Amino acid sequence: MSVRRAIGRASAVVGIAFAQLRRSPGRTVLSILAVALAVLSVTLLASLGVGVVEQGEDGIETAGRDIWISRDPVDPSASGTANPIADAHGVTREITSREDVPFASPIAMHEVYVGTASDDLERTAAVGVHETHGGYDFEDGRGFEQAASPADGARPTEPTTGELVLDPRLAAALDVSVGDTVYLGSSRETAPEAEFTVVGISAHHSQYLGSEAVTMPLADLQAVVGTTGTDRATFITASVADDADPDAVRDDLDEAYPEYDVRTSDEQVTAMFEERPIVLASGATLIGLAVVGGIVLTVNLFVLVAAQQRTELAALRALGLSRWVLAGTVGAQGLLIGLLGGLVGLAATPPLATGLDRFAASVVGFDGLLRTSPAVYAAGFALAIGVGTIVAVVTGWRAGRYARIEHLER
Repeated sequence: MSVRRAIGRASAVVGIAFAQLRRSPGRTVLSILAVALAVLSVTLLASLGVGVVEQGEDGIETAGRDIWISRDPVDPSASGTANPIADAHGVTREITSREDVPFASPIAMHEVYVGTASDDLERTAAVGVHETHGGYDFEDGRGFEQAASPADGARPTEPTTGELVLDPRLAAALDVSVGDTVYLGSSRETAPEAEFTVVGISAHHSQYLGSEAVTMPLADLQAVVGTTGTDRATFITASVADDADPDAVRDDLDEAYPEYDVRTSDEQVTAMFEERPIVLASGATLIGLAVVGGIVLTVNLFVLVAAQQRTELAALRALGLSRWVLAGTVGAQGLLIGLLGGLVGLAATPPLATGLDRFAASVVGFDGLLRTSPAVYAAGFALAIGVGTIVAVVTGWRAGRYARIEHLER
């Protein structure tokens, strides 16, 4: 077949496809919307799946630490029920005495009771840190600064700062805002003994824990739960000097502290997911459902499109057109519908993702749960164009097999 003849046949196929689409504008519009829906099922569900997987990773990255020192368990859902690192400040001082570690800080996690009345307390997780920073992305208020150490070096056994930061959902449940006072303690009996002022609203640590959390000064948390003497912590995080290799520092610290697990930030993310496989399973399931659901929608759509054109295809077959031409005609329709539907779906993804993300933030307190990355957009558009065209050609070929003159006699 000459090139000119092939171009002529392709032009004829595209022309017939355009004519078929113009002949039934309602069906064409509905088909485009159906493809857009299939694309949205991929982009939105896949974005949610990616967001679920990346949520914990972001929690590690926003901490801005290169090294994480822990001891089993490392599962953040444990919320520090067993803070395994004793003499945390002593270990921290030893670590910061190294030239390649300019900064290190312990973090403790505990279950506490918090509320505005002694007889109405909520059980939640509490995270103890030396001070907050700009990465907390406060919705309201500010954070707290590190309290000055006593002159005699002794660590306080009573709360001294008296300030804390609440997760937005917890603040809403307690009906408190910045400036209000709450009770907090390790039990319902001891909570009324300690009052704290809410100085900020932030979901910073909640993104890592996967649940509502209170953030408060480490010394105050240890005083409340009674671990000041043993100075227990869940993690010790460290920053590596700019000219130092984090892997080399990790190896040195691992050798110096064989009783602890020393990891880089990337390794800490991996360890977290190993302890919480449901996170990876949920993300993978959402992505799988997005792709499979999009393909199923697309296949059903073009099967229906081909079935509704049996009379037209029978007429074209009666005029002497081959099954390949009929398949090409339906395939060209699939390409055009897929292109337009894909563009509509991609254009609708950002506003819908923003709306769903705000809804998710109001329900579960996580911002940025839907991650519409370029790969997600590419997957949605590939489904519309690639799968749509292939399915349309196959269904067109099969429809051409049954497009007979009998359809014209009905």
